[in-house]
Formats: sequence, C-alpha cells, structure tokens
Amino acid sequence: MPATKLPLFLGIDTGGTYTDAVLWSDATGVVAKAKALTTRHDLAVGISGAVDAVLEKAGVAPAQVKLVSMSTTLATNALVEGQGGRVALVMIGFSETDLDRDGLRTALGSDPVLFLPGGHDVHGNAAALDLHALEQALPELAGSVSGFAVCAYFAVRNAAHELAATALIRERTGLPVTASHELSAKLGGPRRALTTLLNARLISMIDRLVAATEGFLAERGIAAPLMVVRGDGALVSAAFARRRPIETILSGPAASLVGARHMTGLDDAVISDIGGTTTDVAVLDKGRPRLDPEGATVGGFRTMVEAVAMRTFGLGGDSEVTLEDGGLTPRILLGPRRLVPVSLAASTHAEAIIGVLARQARGGNPGRLDGRFAVRTGVPDHLAAGLSAAEQKLFSSVTPTPVALDQLLGSTAQAATLNRLVSRGLVHVIGFTPSDAAHVMGLQDNWNAEAAGLAATLFARRRDGRGQPIAADGAAISRRVLRALTRRSAEVILETAFAEDGLEGAPTVAHALVQRAVDGGGGIARLSVSLDRPVIGLGASAPLHYAALDGLVGNACVVPADTDVANALGAVVGQVRVTAQAQVTQPQEGLFRVSSTLGIADFRNEDAAFAEAERMVGTLIARRAAEAGADEAQIMVDRDVRAATVEGQRSFIEATVSATAAGRPRIAE
Repeated sequence: MPATKLPLFLGIDTGGTYTDAVLWSDATGVVAKAKALTTRHDLAVGISGAVDAVLEKAGVAPAQVKLVSMSTTLATNALVEGQGGRVALVMIGFSETDLDRDGLRTALGSDPVLFLPGGHDVHGNAAALDLHALEQALPELAGSVSGFAVCAYFAVRNAAHELAATALIRERTGLPVTASHELSAKLGGPRRALTTLLNARLISMIDRLVAATEGFLAERGIAAPLMVVRGDGALVSAAFARRRPIETILSGPAASLVGARHMTGLDDAVISDIGGTTTDVAVLDKGRPRLDPEGATVGGFRTMVEAVAMRTFGLGGDSEVTLEDGGLTPRILLGPRRLVPVSLAASTHAEAIIGVLARQARGGNPGRLDGRFAVRTGVPDHLAAGLSAAEQKLFSSVTPTPVALDQLLGSTAQAATLNRLVSRGLVHVIGFTPSDAAHVMGLQDNWNAEAAGLAATLFARRRDGRGQPIAADGAAISRRVLRALTRRSAEVILETAFAEDGLEGAPTVAHALVQRAVDGGGGIARLSVSLDRPVIGLGASAPLHYAALDGLVGNACVVPADTDVANALGAVVGQVRVTAQAQVTQPQEGLFRVSSTLGIADFRNEDAAFAEAERMVGTLIARRAAEAGADEAQIMVDRDVRAATVEGQRSFIEATVSATAAGRPRIAE
C-alpha cells in the first residue's frame, strides 16, 4: 500500500523555539516532518502552523490521520514562570505549621487555604470529619477561584474524607477539584498537598490548550484520538491529562528519550539532546528512561510526579564564547549564557552588523567589546517598569536595530547595568557563538556567513598571556570553538554518568577527573574513562557537534537520521502506561487491612487480604488504562512484602500490591 493510503499517526512537540510535527506510519516510518515557530502566548497557533505544514508536505488527506499525540511545555513553563489559576487549598487533618514544609507556603502565595478537622492514621482509622467551615466558605470562594485542591491526612491509606470534601465542592460550586489520592500513593502529606495545589492551578490552562487543539483538528477534518505525553514518557488521553495536568511536566524531554529509543533500537544508552541554549542529558535503562526517585523538580518545587531524571547544562550552539582568565594559553569557555549569533542577527540587520564589524576589523588593536551588539527583545514597554535611573538611561539607548557595545557602553558599571537588562529579558546581546564558527567552516549555511567570518576574525585577534593573538585567523579560532563544544559535550555526559553512579557528592574531584580523562589522561596518574553504553545524540546540530564524541566518551555515538524531530516522534510512537496500588497493613496482631482508593477491608487471613488487594488493583488498573486510552493493555501485578523474622518466626509488617498496564493507544477506525 502506498504511503499516501496508509493509516497515519501525527506527533506534535511544542519546544521553546519551534513546534515540530511528524507524520508517521508503522509500515514506512517518517512520512513527513515540518516546523513552525512556537507561539508562547497561544501554543495552539504554533501547533496549527506545524500541522498544516506537515500535511501539505506529505500531500495526504487529513482523514488518514488516525492518532494525534502531543508533548507540551505548557505545564513546565507555567510552573517555572509562576503562572496558573487562583485555587483554594483544603487541608483535612493538617495544621498551619504544615505549610512550612516542602515549600508549600511559598507555592500557596496569596491563594486561600482552609484547615478542617479530620483525616486518618497510618492504618486508615478515621478522626472525626467536620465540613462545616468548608460549607460556609464555598459561596464566597466559588466566585474568586478557578478550582480547588483537597488533601487529607493519610488519604493514601483511606480516601473517604477527600471524597466527601470533593463531592461537596462539586455539588456547591461546579468547579474543578483535585484530590491528592488521585495523583500519588506516596506518604508525605505536605508534598502531596503541594503537588495537588500545582495540579489544580494547571487545569484551566491545559484545558484551554486541549480544547483549542481538538477544535483545530476538527476544523481540518482529523477525527482521531488526542494523546498527551507524560513526564515519564508514557502516553495518556487528553481527557486524562485535563484532570492531571501536573503529570505532563517535562513531557518534552521524556518524549525525546522515547523517540531516541525508537529510532535506534537501543535499550541502554546515555541520551544527550543539544539545542541552541542548553544540553539535556538523561539515561535509558532496559528500554525505559531513568526516573527521578525523589519526584520531578520544576520551578523550584519538588513534586510527587514521576518524571525523567534529566540534567540540564548551559551548553548549545548559541552559547557565549569567552576566554579563560589568566594563563599563557587561555582555554575557550562556552556558556552558560546564550547570545544571539552574529550570523543570525545579520540575516535581518546585515547593514547595521557588517558595517560595524568591518570598522572594528580595520582598527589597529583588538577591543574588548569587538563583535558585540545589543538589541531590544521586543517585549511590551510595560514590562520595563521599575528600572533604576541608570537602567532606564541605558535601555533608552538600545533600539530594535543592533547597537555596537563599543559605542553603547562607556564604563564597566554600564556593562553590569546591561547584564541586568539582559536578566530582565529586555535586551539581547549579540556575539560570536559556535553557530557562527560553523558558518565560517562551511558546516552551516542558514544565516549570514560574511558576518560570521568577520566576528571570528575579531575574536581571533584577542591576546593570550604573552600578548600574542590567540589564533592565526577566523578559521583557526572557529575550529578551536567547535572542538571545545564537542569536548564540553563529552564532559557534561561524563559528569551525568558520575552523578548517576552516586559520585555527585564530590563535584570538584569528579569534574577534575572528567577533564583529565577528556584531555587524554596525561599526568603522573594516567586516567581513562569510558561509558558502559553508547551515546544517542539528539538535536538539529548533533550531527555536527557529536561527530568526534565517541573518542572522548569511550563508546559509540549514534545520531539518528530524524534526530531533529525526536520529541515529536517520541510523542507518536510511545505507549500508554498506568499504575495502581493497594496497601496491606496489620493494625493489630492477626488483623490484615487492605486499603486503596476503592476503600478499606479487614481480614483475619493474610492470603485473603492479598487476594482482595489484587482484586482492587485489578479493578483500578483496568479503569485507569481505559481512561488513559490504552488498547488491549497488558497487565502485570507485583507484590512488595516487608516482613521480619524474630526467633525463627516470620512476622508480617506491611505490603504493597502494584499493578501496571501498558499498551498502544486506541486509534480511530
């Protein structure tokens, strides 16, 4: 069957700069791929642009698309930037001092919180519940919040009080309610409350994105299920994500790992994804991403959400290039700050950029600000409120057309002022970057190569500790910069490997060992380091910057053909995966208590308790798999029993019965 007649799957990824779309077929692989600029103010605009482009490129009918899957930065960005709806937090069985744990008070901010009597103990025994204060507060809260978050003491052992509160809130207000037991089965009330609070804030935002995306798909005649990538790389239905948006944090990095495994077939690898600003490094074990055992941290808050254990470094194609201070032969340093590449700026402001670079090149001596410019970012003027007099004066001198720093700055103090404007997001600094070096060497050609060459020549004129130029010409310094980027990429990959091996506690020693190994192990103590698994290089510039990586990390580096759209591909080839748990405890000798979100049950026989626990998780997992959009999911049940042996006699303590369901998502007929 020709590709144009096959059932097609559409993958979408909303990245920081671009939104990618991929059309995929089980029979032929990637059918077409396309990009559009990400529209942060309304992600659906960028999504529609990428989807329209990929459909046009493939020349297929929209009706052939049978599944749509999306990874999104919406939840991650919202938490990092402190966005989200105003919600009311209802805490049952807690006191106000609990707000001081796990950053809960900071996260709550000025949002309302109610403390109610109730909750349970570790075995699920209830304290007296009193909902009167909640009943009294609901009429006023209903008009001032977008939703509610409910967390009860030991709700993971008995959810009855959370269920009672959520039922009352829904009945009286009709607003969305998140209950903590729905999000996590882990103990730790304040952090579970934090996770619930953040989830409630995100519901309206993810709801708008899903509604806009579904509306766009319907307009294009795409009648296919919409799936969303979770932070652990699994897929869930859009309806599932609407209720639990917190689980979509870090979905982009998770999707890239799924895509990397699919493209390479490797089950064990270190995955390094290089972009313009950052490099993200994670580990693939036995076909699945390693997850953060402590829960994902986003926006400074440690949640209970299972997500990929990802390490991010300020290293990319647009990293700032500087020289190490001191020393006769200074090393090239990269990042962590991002600059606008000179070649990129000159692609829209050629006259302003090239004229200044040529003037500086004619000068007899190199200037410390040569090849540097400032330009406004284009944010609305009201975001510049609150500037100091010095900041306002300098900001007024920066225009939408690049201004040379040797003409803008008159003192070191003004350089510090400029850095503050950059931190506020009001000004971009333009300068020489690895992307410019790639243009000089003919390895990249999408921007202005003439400007890149002039900037490289100016950088090469800088002096070393002996007063000599650091490089013979622009080509020589460009080769050094590109080698430095590959070398630093090897360092961050090896640093991640050390951290995964538990050696992060001695960062200075580990970093020194990594540098020695990458430099070739020279010295009295000879040293070599190699990874036990290959590296998978992702990102549009990975073929360039990772070409010589294998010799530095001691293992192969695989760069897949479609590495530039790994996230979008991972979104469409992933699997649905959900879990459910039940606890078995022994409140007193000879009494076995089973607890889950379905309720609690007591037994005098351990085997009978386990049978009921397995029945409960079987019911829960079947329900969750259906809600998540799985088609014929495979279910596995596991027991984790904790017992002690005293004087030769086994004594049961507690147990967790877990079920996992995994399968491909349902597709349209």
